[in-house]
Amino acid sequence: MLDFERSWWEFDEPRDQVIRARFQCSPDEYHAELTAVLEDPAALEHDELVVRRLKRLRLRARRIRQAGATSAGATPEAEERHA
Repeated sequence: MLDFERSWWEFDEPRDQVIRARFQCSPDEYHAELTAVLEDPAALEHDELVVRRLKRLRLRARRIRQAGATSAGATPEAEERHA
């Protein structure tokens, strides 16, 4: 998986198609497994740069989702309830 993440953009097919063909699973299943792989200390030994990049991207996406949820909750109705 780490080798794939290092070079997936080199394929001519869309990423989801390559995931289905290569790993025989859905993209959601692939990402769930990738999350588990990233937590394995052996992954750092295998490819530290890819693991750190993916963890950084995951953290950035989480922050964006949290910021969106926070700003979505800041509707006038929500502000009135907290006033």
